[in-house]
Amino acid sequence: MSITYHVCKYTPTELLTALGGQCALLDEAPENFDLSDQVAHPNLCGFGKSVIQAALAGQVKELVLVNCCDPIRSAYDILKEFGNLDFLYLLDILHSQEGCSVQHARDQLLALAEAYGAYKGTQFDRAAFFAAFQSPPPVTGPHIAVLGAKMGSHLFSLVEETMPLPVENATCANNRRVAPPADQGDFAALMEDYARCLLGQLPCMRMTDNTARRALYNTPGLEGVVYHTLQFCDYYGFEYAGLRHQLPVPLLKIESDGTTQSREQLRTRLEAFAEGFGTQKGDPTMKKHGYFAGIDSGSASTDAVILDRSGKICGWAIVPTGAGAATGARQALEQALTMAGIAESDLGSKVYTGYGREFLGDDGAAVTEITCHARGAHHLDPAVRTVIDIGGQDSKVIRLSESGAVETFAMNDKCAAGTGRFLEMMARTLQMKLPEMSELGLDWHNDVTISSMCTVFAESEVVSLIARSTAPADIIHGLNKSVAGKTAALARRTGGVAPFMMTGGVARNRGVVKELESALKAPVEVSEYSQLCGSLGAALFALEKMGVKL
Repeated sequence: MSITYHVCKYTPTELLTALGGQCALLDEAPENFDLSDQVAHPNLCGFGKSVIQAALAGQVKELVLVNCCDPIRSAYDILKEFGNLDFLYLLDILHSQEGCSVQHARDQLLALAEAYGAYKGTQFDRAAFFAAFQSPPPVTGPHIAVLGAKMGSHLFSLVEETMPLPVENATCANNRRVAPPADQGDFAALMEDYARCLLGQLPCMRMTDNTARRALYNTPGLEGVVYHTLQFCDYYGFEYAGLRHQLPVPLLKIESDGTTQSREQLRTRLEAFAEGFGTQKGDPTMKKHGYFAGIDSGSASTDAVILDRSGKICGWAIVPTGAGAATGARQALEQALTMAGIAESDLGSKVYTGYGREFLGDDGAAVTEITCHARGAHHLDPAVRTVIDIGGQDSKVIRLSESGAVETFAMNDKCAAGTGRFLEMMARTLQMKLPEMSELGLDWHNDVTISSMCTVFAESEVVSLIARSTAPADIIHGLNKSVAGKTAALARRTGGVAPFMMTGGVARNRGVVKELESALKAPVEVSEYSQLCGSLGAALFALEKMGVKL
């Protein structure tokens, strides 16, 4: 039997079932939008594009949509022209639960029943209609709720995988709970009562009056909220803006583009959020020896730190990550062990962090770089309240409590702008090494502005400036200012406050640090161990896992 897909909680699935349909939520995200991009506007949100992509890829042959937003209306128009579906229908429901909205929805349901029944060649089955009302039981006990925009199953499974507590999917299409109407009256009367039930469920953000949504985050046992937004979607962005100042439990915002591409990048944010609940998954049993190792596997370099029981750094190393995370980690650890003058068998425990942490073996625990950088920075200077980490692939701003715990954090998006990789590419364009670029950027005379933060477009600007014989020092100053501006904006998103500490490889670039101080209007501390901060934090966690308190 062909499946009739839908994407909205207001879809009358019980009616479709009573007319012989088999309904399913379309929640599998595509790998990309290669097909939808050929027919849709580039700025159409991922919600609309994912629907178009599934239909054009042949995954969907029957589709019932609800006019919940402009992207879905656009998706309907596009699929009507290009989709080649067996059945396509757009249900027009008003954004209200009152008066004429119910009558209008009733008329829409009657029209849908006629069209779908004709397509299926079936008659309305009253018994099947009432049997179709099944709502999932609410999650009880301590749990984490996922709220916000529709989330693909791939992303929700990642949330379940990373969270230390049960997870409830309360995103827009998943918190569907429709009460059955009274079993009385003719078909039109039944559909009117059914329309009232559909519109009377916990509202989504499209509804004019959505105050009842408070029930989503006032539930007993709620320990934290993961809030999902979609790029180019305003509905749930507005709700998040309000929640971030009201919610009494920890809140993490994640944003996706509707594809599977952001899954692994979001893993770090989710794991860091999970670590705040004090539960670690999969910690191995460690031997009680006198030394402890932290290894930070980054995109450009891998760092290792060895601590003794007093917390003293006995050895360290920084090596290029190279083609494999495991190889880079092995080299860094061996060099750090050599500096410390000990063997690997002398290690009581290991903790891995960084992007490659999950691929470094089962002989150590994995902790996110966000938590490790926070721990390392607090160890270096307990007064620090905001950590700015600019690495090879991303930039992070982490706000700390007085005790050094992570209060909130923000990361850059998938673009490399404002990262070490960005500066590396610009140095290559200027035909100089990064250390030379760091020093030369301090000796500027003319204030050059690099307007684009996109790496590709910024490179074009640099090439144009070179062609106009602009002094390299002035160009570098413009690049430093751009990096600092983007990072300062990230700091403002977290509510970052002084004292600031900068970590990561870019902390060695004095020009960036100086411009960042100007953008933040506050000093930025740079430790001699700035590039080792992540691995230092990991080593401190390794030490603490053995019960050693500093």
